[in-house]
Amino acid sequence: MNAGHLDSGATDEPVVRNTEPEGLANLAAVLRLCQAGRLQCSAKTARPSATTVRAVADVLVAGDIYPDDAIAAFAWPLLLQAGGLARLDDSRLALTPKGRRALGQQAHEVIRDIWQRWPRHAPIDELSRVDQIKGQKSAGVLSAAGSRREAATAALRHCPPGEWTGIDGPFTTLRRHEHRLTVARSERALWMLYIVDAEYGSLGYDGYHDFRVLEGRYVLAVLFEYAATLGLIDVEYVAPAQVRDDFRHIWGADWLDALSRYAGLGAVRLTALGAYATGLTPAYAPAAAERGLEVLPNLDVVALGDVPAADRLVLDAFATRGSDRVWTLSAASLLAAADAGRSPHELAGFLADRAIHGVPPAVQTLLDDVEVRLRRVRDLGFHRVVECDDAQTATLLTTDRTLRGLCTRIGERHLLIEPAGEVKARAALLRLGHPLVPPS
Repeated sequence: MNAGHLDSGATDEPVVRNTEPEGLANLAAVLRLCQAGRLQCSAKTARPSATTVRAVADVLVAGDIYPDDAIAAFAWPLLLQAGGLARLDDSRLALTPKGRRALGQQAHEVIRDIWQRWPRHAPIDELSRVDQIKGQKSAGVLSAAGSRREAATAALRHCPPGEWTGIDGPFTTLRRHEHRLTVARSERALWMLYIVDAEYGSLGYDGYHDFRVLEGRYVLAVLFEYAATLGLIDVEYVAPAQVRDDFRHIWGADWLDALSRYAGLGAVRLTALGAYATGLTPAYAPAAAERGLEVLPNLDVVALGDVPAADRLVLDAFATRGSDRVWTLSAASLLAAADAGRSPHELAGFLADRAIHGVPPAVQTLLDDVEVRLRRVRDLGFHRVVECDDAQTATLLTTDRTLRGLCTRIGERHLLIEPAGEVKARAALLRLGHPLVPPS
């Protein structure tokens, strides 16, 4: 984002965006991008790379908020990390076991879990996305991000579900009731934050650190970049330039178009998904998937209209694409998908939800045959192998009252330790005088 100009690509006319169906569909699309190894983040900052942001933007079902400034495409890789669905392996995001399970779970349940985990596990401080507020990296300047996030997310619990609320309404509520929502750690820290110039534009001056200027900008970032991305709030917005002028009195700020990319957010509406994720309602009823696929006995899957990006990713994972709207299933394609961690059961549910005339017996037979084949060989995960110098030592260890329930003898001199019991096994080995040391 240019320091002085925000080119959003949007018009000055208000845009209303219903985010709930987008969030539900985008979750699956981004999880599958991650599974395909296409998401990279900085190993140091956890921020997504420019290539990753473009890759995510390409699969978002309705594109990003602004075509020229990433919001949802930037947030999704961070949300996967916060939700424990993905972790960094060097600089590449890889699905965790929890993330792989999420592919077969109800999207609304996964999103609720992400939102509940996000305040304490978000990998970056969202204020860093408010580029024009400088001095944030100085030590001891910002308040604890976890407490600040929890205070900011309380704004959703004060929004009546299904009703539009002007953004200044949550600002007023938070200012009155959420005393933890303070960006600067102290009054002294305020002097370290500034706009344009560290001396004349310091936010320590009276009137320079009003709630709407500092805490308000933080709340806008939380709502627009994270709550809206997950589908918790519908949003009404315009281009950010020249919208919120509550910072113009700060020295040097009169030439800035906007204080942040989130300035255009004007009103929010808590969705049914948002009410469920925040605990305001105990249950959520997902809408039925649109039936737009014809599944044929010859194992072809034909799309009768435009295919959402998330659905294309599923079909590409399990079938061979013959044209823009035709995919062909085969034992080879299903086995390749299984080798990549995708279950035929996932595809069966996907087709059942979207097939206009149901799933033909020939396709169901193929799915069943592959399921049977997959059960013949199973991945038991990683186990630790312990080698003993002689068979007598191996016998001694496997007859120990504690160890015998935690390991399996293989051959004369080797033991296989169960991953879940490794901590107890190490303690037992140490007690017996045989600590495990790394191989030299």
